[in-house]
Amino acid sequence: MIHSLSSVLLLVCAATCVAPAEARRPNIVFLLTDDHRRSDLGCYGNEVIRTPEIDRLAAEGVLFENASVTSAICTPSRASYFLGQYERRHGVNFNSGTAMAAEAWADGFPVRLREAGYHTGYVGKNHVPIGDRGYNTGLIEKSFDYWYAGHGHLSFYPKRRHNIFKAAKSDTQIEILTEGADAFLDTEADYLEGTTSFVDSRPEDQPFFLMVAFNLPHGAGASTMEMRPEDDELYRTAYRDQPDRIKPPATYLSKAEIDEPKLPADVAHVEFRQGSYSYVDDPESLRERMIRQHQTVSGIDRFVGRLRERLDSAGVADNTVILFASDHGLLLGEHGLGGKALNYEPCLSIPMIAYDPRAPEGRRGVREGALTQSIDLAPTILDLGGADIPDAVQGRSLAPLLRGEKSDWREYAYAENLWSTYFGNPRCESVRGERWKYIRYFANDRKLYESFDPKAVYKVNSVYTDSYRRWLTSSIEGEQPDYEELFDLVNDPEETRNLAGEPGQSSRMAEMRERCLAMAKAAKGPLNKPPATVPLPMGKKGK
Repeated sequence: MIHSLSSVLLLVCAATCVAPAEARRPNIVFLLTDDHRRSDLGCYGNEVIRTPEIDRLAAEGVLFENASVTSAICTPSRASYFLGQYERRHGVNFNSGTAMAAEAWADGFPVRLREAGYHTGYVGKNHVPIGDRGYNTGLIEKSFDYWYAGHGHLSFYPKRRHNIFKAAKSDTQIEILTEGADAFLDTEADYLEGTTSFVDSRPEDQPFFLMVAFNLPHGAGASTMEMRPEDDELYRTAYRDQPDRIKPPATYLSKAEIDEPKLPADVAHVEFRQGSYSYVDDPESLRERMIRQHQTVSGIDRFVGRLRERLDSAGVADNTVILFASDHGLLLGEHGLGGKALNYEPCLSIPMIAYDPRAPEGRRGVREGALTQSIDLAPTILDLGGADIPDAVQGRSLAPLLRGEKSDWREYAYAENLWSTYFGNPRCESVRGERWKYIRYFANDRKLYESFDPKAVYKVNSVYTDSYRRWLTSSIEGEQPDYEELFDLVNDPEETRNLAGEPGQSSRMAEMRERCLAMAKAAKGPLNKPPATVPLPMGKKGK
């Protein structure tokens, strides 16, 4: 009897001891911007763009100086964020003809975090097809407790493209997403009309996770700005009074100034570049686009300020971690190039900031130089939330770096682009360390795109599935690159001088080739294990 009573008391004690810790699991907010260059924030050295709230977030948290993505194009990068995997492992891109399978999504951090007891919400843009009917499956919507998002691009005025936002009071994207985030955080008011949710409002007895994915400063948003009289003043006049300060990048080349293309014509057909990036061809059109991008980034900054006020008024600010990153960067005419999907630093480099109000003073305002990557966010979120990290995750939790612990961190970062298109994007792979960076390219074959549908290029379709499947393994099974580059990032951070052919670099080239091949193999995993994807019907788009 005494033994039984002791057992009961132990159980009661264990329950009472665990409960407070459970209640104090942190809330987590993840903010993801789109086509956001690392250089376009004040905290990263930009003296023109006004981002006081994001700068404050960095000043009170950890700013990662060398963060990068593993794929510099929207869909594969966002899939990598969800799963913590390289594209070669998850197998989803615009030209893959596949959607993420339900079994793969089951290991995505949103699903795992929800299973661990978090109340989860998603607001904004989704650009990853999941399930056997892609964006029409409905699987991702059901995976969150609160869903207020559209598939594909939102434009600057989302109501025109997505019915889910029709009842919003605002018309402009950032303000609509502000309404969506506010509604999620409110524990008393019912959720917004149009949302998909399983309860009427956020329960107070659960930790929460909220992801807000902007479609800005992406051109799909910035190019559709109309500067209407009813639009906020920020989106009409900001930065227009200082045109002389809105300057092209240091290595900018207008179309007229290009004597010799950055990459050989048989590798990157720059003459076929997407029309949506033609604004880089002359300084005036580039300046107009940069002004719009600055305006939208300042709008996102204002969102961050309002979010923190909302967290404070809700009484949860002291236990809410905020993570900030982008899906990739963007070329703005460097070397005469525009867009993304290349492995140059403007494409791969991203802002990445982590703010944890529970951190000690010594971990505030820290600038961390470790080579962090997009695939590290999934395990970080799961680690912070006390959830198990799936074995399939290839990234590493940033939690030790946030705590300032010594860590055997990666010495090299690997990235890849398997989106080879009609527009001339070459397949490429790269590896970089603190100083040296190696890129290898594989020829783009435009003959594949004789039946090209320009409206389908940014929507997952199955027209080129066979080629994509071959490309998942070809470079690690013996295919030789058509062109190589080697850069000294310490002495040439703008990647202007290719040292690959220099006689004195032959041993370094051999080392970097071997390293790139090894990292590509590790990214793929077992050759006989295909990605966990489902094929979309032949010739059909993912939406």
